[in-house]
Amino acid sequence: MAKYMLFDTETTGNQEEDRIIQIGAMLIHSRDTIETFDALCFSDTPIKIEAMEVHNITPHLLKGKPLFTQTPFWEVLNQNNTPQNYLIAHNIQFDLGMLVKEGFVNHYQLIDTLRCAKHLLPNSPYHRLQYLRYALGLYKKEEKEAAKHNITIKAHDALGDVLVMKLLLSQLFLLVKEQFEGIEIMPKLVELTHTPVLMREFKFGKYKGEQIEEIARRDSGYLAWMLKNLELDEDMKYTLKQYLQ
Repeated sequence: MAKYMLFDTETTGNQEEDRIIQIGAMLIHSRDTIETFDALCFSDTPIKIEAMEVHNITPHLLKGKPLFTQTPFWEVLNQNNTPQNYLIAHNIQFDLGMLVKEGFVNHYQLIDTLRCAKHLLPNSPYHRLQYLRYALGLYKKEEKEAAKHNITIKAHDALGDVLVMKLLLSQLFLLVKEQFEGIEIMPKLVELTHTPVLMREFKFGKYKGEQIEEIARRDSGYLAWMLKNLELDEDMKYTLKQYLQ
């Protein structure tokens, strides 16, 4: 039977030099058997102030903590690293990239709940985990779910975010059933994870809220400028290139 590893990291920042300082995860063996992992990890990479502002992890909290590769999560992650199993995160490329820095070589099937949400909820103005937590009413279920696993829900806390992600994954299951009748759910989520999203409207910048297709007709130079000068995620890069063709 396939296992599902949902995980989230908190880090010293989001640049190449940054490293994991907290890991939260749930390994789902079956509906009734779930392991949880929650650990702070020492790193000699300084924590950026901007990162502390988000997750509230300060250097003194990491004194005496194990290295990430000394945590029980690291051992279990590698023990289950086969194509039969699924590795799941919200914006998985970021978190997977952090694992790779520690020497991890992935063999899991990947599911990105962020990209899947973009595909399955195209009319949602945002797809951030905390936005979907409230927009989809997940917060109404989380207290009961947290009690089952002895978890405290906190925004931008690794394990708390994983629990919200678990609830989101259940919602994505239902959306796949509704939108792709007769399709196997997990393979479809894997497929959506690897399929770029054609975005409909700008979420930022001078054309925020406007349709990208319309701006491509009116001001294609702006799209070209964005591609050249801004750090964009894969979906926005794909979208701009499609409309510029």
